[in-house]
Amino acid sequence: MKHLKTRWLIIGLLALALAGGIWRAVNQKRAQQAAASAPPVTQTQIELASTDTLKAEKRDITQGLPVSGTVKALNYAAIKARVAGEVKEILVREGDAVKTGQVLARIDPTEYQRRWAQAQEQALAAKSQMEIAQRQWDTNKALVEQGFISKAAMDNSLASFQGAVATQKAAIAGADVARKALDDATLLAPFSGVIAVRAAQVGQRVSIDANVLELVDLSQLEVEVPVSPSESLDVRVGQVAALQLEDRKEIVTAKVKRISPSAQAGSRSVLIYLSLDKPEGLRHGLFAKGMLGLGKSQVMAVPLSAVRTDRPQPYVQVVESVGEQLQVAHKTVTLGARGLDLTQPEAEPWVGVTGLAAGSTVLKGQVGALREGMRVKYTAAP
Repeated sequence: MKHLKTRWLIIGLLALALAGGIWRAVNQKRAQQAAASAPPVTQTQIELASTDTLKAEKRDITQGLPVSGTVKALNYAAIKARVAGEVKEILVREGDAVKTGQVLARIDPTEYQRRWAQAQEQALAAKSQMEIAQRQWDTNKALVEQGFISKAAMDNSLASFQGAVATQKAAIAGADVARKALDDATLLAPFSGVIAVRAAQVGQRVSIDANVLELVDLSQLEVEVPVSPSESLDVRVGQVAALQLEDRKEIVTAKVKRISPSAQAGSRSVLIYLSLDKPEGLRHGLFAKGMLGLGKSQVMAVPLSAVRTDRPQPYVQVVESVGEQLQVAHKTVTLGARGLDLTQPEAEPWVGVTGLAAGSTVLKGQVGALREGMRVKYTAAP
């Protein structure tokens, strides 16, 4: 009887534990459902800095052709070895500024000095033979006039003299060639500029036309831009372009200086060359992209990034005064011409809009989407 009571007691305890677990699970599920069905907590006010807004106003928007290309020096030279030999010395390194005619490097001149000395001796020997032949001809000419020798003998001496003269001229030309080879062993700067590449080292043996140095003149830079043949028909000399260099925010202005008269054989592109207005601080080989101005119009414009397109109709977010409070409002707009405002320091695309009052305070795209009617508070200036 005692064992029976214990068994029932255990069964009762298990039933209570099971009932408690079920009750807790039901309560937890109800709490989750209540949390899911509860209305989300909405933000009713946002704090903005003055740099997050701008005034909508009429601007001169430059429309044009998107372009990209490479900055190149107008004067660029690959200084190559004009004679073969061992590099004896290189007097400059990358980044060194040089002047026109400055000695940059020397190739071992020993062999060419010997050849020039040999050519000089041969020229002297040829000159001596020519002088002997000339005296012989003068003598024979006098003897012919006196009748001591025949005219045929005089003609032979004349031919010998003429041959000696030709031999001397050939020897002098050979000496000039040897002298030029000796001079070519010294590499000079063809123009003033900056050393860009040092392709050879002292002690290295180079062949003819091997690259030794590369020289650029950074005082005159231009941008080489390939465009399609159809786009090139609208390009004219003198048109102005707004460019970004290596994705920097600053705009650099350039002007169309030359247009290639023919298309490239492989890519079928036409090269146009833009001269940079302020080349100071720029480098040869930089990448440039931007817009070539083909026209200009004055319109009510906002940055393209400020236009929201998450609704059927594009709109912009503005800050309006409602009583004593500032609130966010959405203004539906119609988009017009797109281009760049060249007066701005950043190369950001702008778009003309209609449906927006002049002087409206427009939120920039960096703010993101805000609920209409949200109160706005500006951060106090430091």
